[in-house]
Amino acid sequence: MWNIFKEHGIDPAPERDHTTWASFLRSPAHAILAAGFFETKTLTGATLTVLAVIEHATRRVRILGTTTHPTAAWMT
Repeated sequence: MWNIFKEHGIDPAPERDHTTWASFLRSPAHAILAAGFFETKTLTGATLTVLAVIEHATRRVRILGTTTHPTAAWMT
């Protein structure tokens, strides 16, 4: 990469403050959400698909919905 930048006259980036990974993740934590699907079995043996979201700032998990037959419309 260095040679490509040098050929095109692009100088190296100036030194930036070094931020730790932990402080980087904490700074926008109030706006970060992670969503995912998982499957679970009920006591009767039925399989449920669950849509869950975790709020990084509060570490609170929210279950947004469950279904026995997930469809594209349900997932969106």
